[in-house]
Amino acid sequence: MSATFELQRQLPALPPQERAALEQRAKLLAWGGNAWHLVEFAIALAAGVAAGSVALVGFGLDSLIELAAGGIVIWLFSGGRGTSEHAERRAQQLIAASYVILVAYIGVEAIRDLAGSHHPEVSWVGIGLAAFTAPTMPLLARAKRNVGRKLNSSATVSEASQNMICAYLSIALLIGLLANALLGWWWADPVAALVIAGVAAREGIGSWRGDSCECC
Repeated sequence: MSATFELQRQLPALPPQERAALEQRAKLLAWGGNAWHLVEFAIALAAGVAAGSVALVGFGLDSLIELAAGGIVIWLFSGGRGTSEHAERRAQQLIAASYVILVAYIGVEAIRDLAGSHHPEVSWVGIGLAAFTAPTMPLLARAKRNVGRKLNSSATVSEASQNMICAYLSIALLIGLLANALLGWWWADPVAALVIAGVAAREGIGSWRGDSCECC
């Protein structure tokens, strides 16, 4: 059993009404985030395919993973599972496992583009998406993190950290796309993609170990 769960057992239980209200808020935040992630995925994927940008496609896949993680949180706080340590741990592991596809895809595609000197097209749609996401995701991450801490739910805090990672990835994506558009630095796109993969891998490992991210 991880230190996170040892700490959870030591914290006082919340009154039933307060816990129910917090669980409902966690689910509403997850539903709201998932609605945006669907839009984000569609825009990023379409723009990424059109421009041949592995970083932009990877950003779209990250949106899918965030959507899946939000669904896991909704599952956790449905059917009376919110107080189950087993369900909490399973939710963390599922969230961690969701990173595997993202890291594998981005890593392979980014290295292939670097090796083949693939030049992506300029994507102003992608630039606009990244510029919008960077300042808005921290707000959602903060709200989810606060609820997760009150519920003593490391899975919820880990899911919130994905939203914060999304903001960091937006900045990396924005830099890569702008460098390609304004300076012709084609290699900035796959390099930004590798940054996305590295950050996702680190967070996935932390979630699998049962760590709760306190950075968001």
